[in-house]
Amino acid sequence: MLPFWIALQFLSSLPVRLPGMPSPEALGRSLLFYPAVGLLFGVLLWVANALLAGTPLLLHAALLLALWVVLSGGLHLDGLADSADAWLGGFGDRERTLLIMKDPRSGPMAVVTLVLVLLLKFCALLALLEQGQQAALLMAPVLARAAMLGLFMGTPYVRAGGLGQALADHLPRGAGSWVLAAVAFASLGFCGFWISLSVLVGFMALRRQMIRRLGGTTGDTAGAMLELLELLVLLAAAL
Repeated sequence: MLPFWIALQFLSSLPVRLPGMPSPEALGRSLLFYPAVGLLFGVLLWVANALLAGTPLLLHAALLLALWVVLSGGLHLDGLADSADAWLGGFGDRERTLLIMKDPRSGPMAVVTLVLVLLLKFCALLALLEQGQQAALLMAPVLARAAMLGLFMGTPYVRAGGLGQALADHLPRGAGSWVLAAVAFASLGFCGFWISLSVLVGFMALRRQMIRRLGGTTGDTAGAMLELLELLVLLAAAL
């Protein structure tokens, strides 16, 4: 179970303590449990949604979104902000883009992107609450984190020596394929064909942009992809 706890510690703000520094092999296997962490998030959001029943819808949606952000500790929003700044400020240049992503400061594009993504998530949650749809609330965290597994399975990691490199190098790709197949089957059952297809198309489009600009992925672009795919699931379900 150590790989699961590694994944949970890395992807969430929940109080998880590891017995020591995990091995590179354990780090690689932790990617297999990213969808399981997403499922835990989805269950917690589902429970919170039930507990908030009867709350005014605007407040209901705002509290769900706040819980969603708190659960992840804002980790992936930070990646989204860094990627937004780098994609605009990098002017198409690979090395400049990578350099900007390492800068801890946030520029105007980062702020605008975060505001827009959170606003759209809030509006999509509000629409789903009005429609009484809850499957997307459960599956959005799962699909987005499964996409991270898929990204590391089939995309070069461009920052040599980082944590992401250990994840990519030691990921059991055979087991990863089975995990992705199980998530795809569950997605078709819970979300239906069109939402599942939209996630696949969104994943392929974002991965293509990473390959064109950087030649692969980084931790920031993986986090940005996660946030955008969560949003895509909610929007597709609401529409």
